[in-house]
Amino acid sequence: MASNPDFVQYIVDQCGKAGDITPRKMFGDYAVYCDGKVFGLICDNGFYVKPTEAGRRLLRTEDLRPPYPGAKPYFYIEDVDDRDYVSSLVKATCAELPDPKPKKKKNKAVS
Repeated sequence: MASNPDFVQYIVDQCGKAGDITPRKMFGDYAVYCDGKVFGLICDNGFYVKPTEAGRRLLRTEDLRPPYPGAKPYFYIEDVDDRDYVSSLVKATCAELPDPKPKKKKNKAVS
């Protein structure tokens, strides 16, 4: 079951104090980025954040579960209504994640 677009926008809004938040549709659900770093997923109207030590220290309740069958476990965030909490969790998580790799330029064939 895909996530409801209203729920996706709600999560984006709740994370907004952490930086530039953008969702990208992937395989029927969404990857969520902050300032270009993917930090979480929205799957089946659930919000999942990549596990980091900084994030773990901020969690109110640690609940590790895969966002979809076969995935690595992520922190499942049930309390999405506290904007300050969600934003601080996202900000702390992103600070520990590596910068995205630069995209390779595609070479155009010359005829």
